[in-house]
Amino acid sequence: MLAQQLVNGVLLGATYSLFALGFTLMFGVLRVINLTYGFYFSAGAFVALWLTKQMGLGIWLALPLGAVAAGVVAVAIDWLLLTRLRWRPTAELDSLMVTLGGVLALYSVMTAWLGPDIRRLPPGLISADALVWGGLRVTMAQLLILGATIVLVSALLALMRFTRLGLAIRAMAEKPDAAGLMGINTARTSALVSFLSGCLAGAGGVLIGLNFNAIQPYMGESMMLRGFVVIIVGGLGDIRGALIAGLALGVIEVLTAGYVASGLKEAVSFAILVAVLWTRPQGLFGRAVVRRA
Repeated sequence: MLAQQLVNGVLLGATYSLFALGFTLMFGVLRVINLTYGFYFSAGAFVALWLTKQMGLGIWLALPLGAVAAGVVAVAIDWLLLTRLRWRPTAELDSLMVTLGGVLALYSVMTAWLGPDIRRLPPGLISADALVWGGLRVTMAQLLILGATIVLVSALLALMRFTRLGLAIRAMAEKPDAAGLMGINTARTSALVSFLSGCLAGAGGVLIGLNFNAIQPYMGESMMLRGFVVIIVGGLGDIRGALIAGLALGVIEVLTAGYVASGLKEAVSFAILVAVLWTRPQGLFGRAVVRRA
């Protein structure tokens, strides 16, 4: 029983890590707190739902197309709401306030358009068979979540380390002003970071929708709390920390639901967030910042 719970927790945590990676990338590079990020999660899931139900596409096509659509939405919203704020001294607070209003408006529009009811993906979209090994049971949907997470995380890490775009992104994360002076097109790089972050959020939305077979406009709202927990516990802007913290949070939530009470999952996430902020505000893998007078 415990081993099965741990497996379920790791697979759920993989999706949390995927969601938080885009959030980490966006904050670490663009230096803005974008609360519309949860909307990209919902948007990707709804695009995949439409592609599978109305267009008859399989999940293998609906997943990447839903992710790309969420990335396009992220670029549009970033340009509309955040471009003018990015270089202000108070960019973090300004972006928080603007995107708070923006995400409420976006969720309201989506709910008015699509309705608040939970939608289901078409039956038979993915095989209901499961692999059983040593008493452990893993469904095809869970294997898809794990495989997609591994592919996307590996692609992101390879892009960051081995490409010129990755070098530009890392330079902007360290010193955005110096990056511009060195010839990096900061506006284009910012748009690409928004696109990549939106793609990761959209892919996470599709995978969570597939895992629980439940898609509704506000599904990204609860994920935002988990996203904050993961990036704060892992360390702001730290990709390695986001991966480890996401997996750990998934395991903790599954164990809480299995051995304590399912309704306490969000409470546990909040308790972890508060505890880390009290004891190690830079996160488990982050570095403390020393401010000198």
